[in-house]
Amino acid sequence: MWLHRWLGVAVAWVVGIVAGLAIFMTPDKYGASARIYVDTDSVLRPLLAGLVVQGNTEQKIAILSRTLISRPNVEKLVRMADLDLGLKSPKEKEALIDHVIDTVKIKSIGRDNLYLIEYQDAVPETARKVVSSLTTIFVESGLGGNQNDSDSARKFIEDQIKVYQKKLEEAESRLKQFRLENLEAQLDSEKDGGGRLNDLNAQLNQARLELREAENAKASLRRQILGSGESSGEGIIAVPEIDNRIDAMKQGLDVLLQRFTDDHPDVRGARRVIKELEEQKRREIESRRKQAAGNASSLVNSDSVSPQLKAALVAVESQIASLRARVAEYESRYARTVGSVKRLPEIESQYAQLNRDYGTIKKNYDDLVQRRESVAISEGMSTVSSVAEFRLIDPPRVSPRPVAPNRSVLLPLAFLAALVAGFLTSFLAYQVRPTFSDARTLREITGLPLLGSVSSFPSMTEKLKARKEKVRLYGGVGSLALVYIVAILMSLIMVSRAV
Repeated sequence: MWLHRWLGVAVAWVVGIVAGLAIFMTPDKYGASARIYVDTDSVLRPLLAGLVVQGNTEQKIAILSRTLISRPNVEKLVRMADLDLGLKSPKEKEALIDHVIDTVKIKSIGRDNLYLIEYQDAVPETARKVVSSLTTIFVESGLGGNQNDSDSARKFIEDQIKVYQKKLEEAESRLKQFRLENLEAQLDSEKDGGGRLNDLNAQLNQARLELREAENAKASLRRQILGSGESSGEGIIAVPEIDNRIDAMKQGLDVLLQRFTDDHPDVRGARRVIKELEEQKRREIESRRKQAAGNASSLVNSDSVSPQLKAALVAVESQIASLRARVAEYESRYARTVGSVKRLPEIESQYAQLNRDYGTIKKNYDDLVQRRESVAISEGMSTVSSVAEFRLIDPPRVSPRPVAPNRSVLLPLAFLAALVAGFLTSFLAYQVRPTFSDARTLREITGLPLLGSVSSFPSMTEKLKARKEKVRLYGGVGSLALVYIVAILMSLIMVSRAV
């Protein structure tokens, strides 16, 4: 690399001069900034908690700050700040919009809803106008979005209320029709099918008991009318000869069942005989009852019976007729209930499903109506007090000195870049045209036999020449450094004069 040192020095000078000229020819840019504080702590917010829909205002403002630099807003900003004056073609306008989008910065400072707006431009007044216009757009976007959101929300809720109102009417109609079609199931009763069946069974048994009591009272009255020892046909009539045979056959049947099964011929024959004897007994009792009833009727119609017994007998017979009608009605109800109880699980399942659908639709409808009222209260709150208040902490102002380019920092970096460029040039030249500094390296790389080497001992003149070469080399690098030192001092003087 030492053999190519002058090439490296030349490249360092070229890079250094070009970089320095580029830094000094870059126009100064002035920065304008403004600080805005967004106050989201409204007094009405805690008072109306639970009554109105309050969104996350902090998050909304943060999203607004990130999306504020959009193309429509930047086009509006260009018009407000008069940046489009002098533009001759749409292409220049698009380039200007892209430049503004890349240059404008909106930063959040800390967690206190404090935002910093910055912009840089070669003309200080233009930078101030851009920041002032962007501040206005920021405030207007934050205030106008609330009303637009409220209007959209109200319209959407009104449309949904109409839809759910129609659904609610249809659900009520279906539920009403189903209840009318299944009145006997008593769907709104607190008791289930089994409980209603038990109640009907208890009422039926009670009516049958009262009927038996009335029949016994009638039998007692007839016995009084017929006299002591006679039966009225409605009491207990005994047939001793048939009863004795039935008892004997039952005892024999018990003995047979201890030895044989129910399908044995003797067992089946004994049961058939018992059944025939019981049928014979029944016919005998019916015959005696009819005979006794005729006697009783003749006695009742006779003048020998007291009027009190006749009146009591007529009252009992009327009561029996009423109780028989009641028993028949309860039996009919019980039979219908048994039939409906078999279908009751399916009916109750359908009724529960209709109730669930109706309850869900009604709940959604009520929630929508409540939301509508919340939106109305929110709109009223926004007219009285803004949800977020924008306060301009620092008005748009321009820095008195240029903020870019920072020549005092860029010039040393350019000098280092020039030195690195010279060093890399010497290294690349050595890689293109390599040399060998000793015989051993030459033999290892070429792989050829080395016959010998000749040493050189520089004379005094050559030593002086080499020393002058070093001085010239150091002078070339030092002069480049001196030029950059002078340039840095000039940049500092320019900055101090600008202040």
